Amino acid sequence: MLVEIIRQSSERILTFWRRRVGHRVTPLLTVVRLVGLITAAIALWGFAELAETVMRDQTRAFDVSVLLAIHQLQTPWLTPIMLFVTDIGDPTVLVIVAVIMSFVLLVRHQRSQAMTVAICGFGALGLNLLLKRLFERSRPELWSRVVEVKFYSFPSGHAMLSIVMYGLLGYLLANHYQKYRNLIILLMSLLIALIGFSRMYFGVHWPTDIIAGYAAGFVWLMTCTLSLEIWRHRRELSRLEP
Repeated sequence: MLVEIIRQSSERILTFWRRRVGHRVTPLLTVVRLVGLITAAIALWGFAELAETVMRDQTRAFDVSVLLAIHQLQTPWLTPIMLFVTDIGDPTVLVIVAVIMSFVLLVRHQRSQAMTVAICGFGALGLNLLLKRLFERSRPELWSRVVEVKFYSFPSGHAMLSIVMYGLLGYLLANHYQKYRNLIILLMSLLIALIGFSRMYFGVHWPTDIIAGYAAGFVWLMTCTLSLEIWRHRRELSRLEP
């Protein structure tokens, strides 16, 4: 009796899968970028390895040498530019970016995507605070700070949230303006890189903080973009279904 119930249940599940899900798998697999997923896996592994190395204090010589080299680049004309760059990478500003993006998607009647973007923004912030609390790494104190900083150093909130939110913004813009896709990706990548550099420029983050922030942020970004792709294809398929 039990075997028969299991068999019938299995047949129902398979039938449901073929009718409702199976035809959606192929287009979805074309969306999931294998290279992106592999890169995300490597980034996750890299973050874990880097975190372990940092906790053992084996990166200090590298961190100090890089920061001191960057410190030599400080000039009166470059500092205001870096202040602007670091401000637009502030986690508070990036949460506002998430809210604006969600509002625009709501106006365009894309509620699921709007909710996904909001979750991604606030989720990235919460994850970063959790990781900072977990590692409790002190910030550099190699010279007097020009910008105010709070909380712990590892991983960088500016680096982590900038790659998530500006990465998502670039993803949405690139899908909407296919003609300028490469330019959008280039500009967003440059902005994200400059935000990380600005934190080292002011000596408020170790280089390994920035690298770890990018690694953790990239994994979260891939999760968010995959979610958005799923919602986008579900919407497109619903339009085609009678």
